[in-house]
Amino acid sequence: MTIDHKDRAKVLIEALPYIRRFYNAVIVVKYGGHAMVDETLKKNFALDMILMKYVGLNPVVVHGGGPQIGSFLKRLSIESEFIDGMRVTDKQTMDVVEMVLVGKVNKEIVALINRNGGRSVGLSGKDGQLIMARKMKYFKKRANDQPPEIIDIGMVGEVTSVNNEILKSLLEGRFIPVIAPVGAGSKGETYNINADHVAGHVASSLKARKLILLTDTEGVLDKDGKLLSTIRIGEAERLIDDGIIRGGMIPKVYCCMDALKKGVKKAHIIDGRKDHAMLLEIFTRVGVGTEILV
Repeated sequence: MTIDHKDRAKVLIEALPYIRRFYNAVIVVKYGGHAMVDETLKKNFALDMILMKYVGLNPVVVHGGGPQIGSFLKRLSIESEFIDGMRVTDKQTMDVVEMVLVGKVNKEIVALINRNGGRSVGLSGKDGQLIMARKMKYFKKRANDQPPEIIDIGMVGEVTSVNNEILKSLLEGRFIPVIAPVGAGSKGETYNINADHVAGHVASSLKARKLILLTDTEGVLDKDGKLLSTIRIGEAERLIDDGIIRGGMIPKVYCCMDALKKGVKKAHIIDGRKDHAMLLEIFTRVGVGTEILV
């Protein structure tokens, strides 16, 4: 299908009010899922970040890397154990997690942005004490009203604080920060942290205008499997209680709700499998995925 010059102009004009609205705004993006694997989607994501920066927005990227970690562990013949979707992380596994996330995945994203005309800097949560963390205490429910079971999942952490000064300096210098979700403990320990969790805390710390989570689903669906384009916190809580929001979508929605309660203006869960999903979400009237509001 050929788009004529009038249609091209309409696309640009439609974007204008959104460029004006979000000029100089901080947009925190959790980058993960299929968008990190497909070569075309990877390049398009990098171009989206570059365009956002050039028109005056301030994107901050927090990336995942579960499949890449799993693949590398398999090559080293290290068995992966999961409890409720969380990777049990002993010291040996933590060494691999840090090597893959910080030394490989992070640098690949940074290089892709820089190679296509952007200016990006890669960071670990340990750099400049950017992400301070503590060991996550995981409790598993048991039947018959018994007290919950405490399970040791190793060096899996949760964020305690974000030192956003380094991020502000990079944004002022017109760089795109790209953050690997590895944090530092008070005694120098290294923690593997869920990337959604890190993105939510970074967004809250920077009082971002938007927190956007890229996923491998359309967004939040109703009981009939249809996309909910907009929901508020109260409605999201009811959908969780009713079992309509379930599985891996629950922690993503909780992450968004927590960020909204801490000052983020809007949170979005969008389908990263779509070409230029970021641009469609930010610069068009319809957008893609689900937006969550206070």
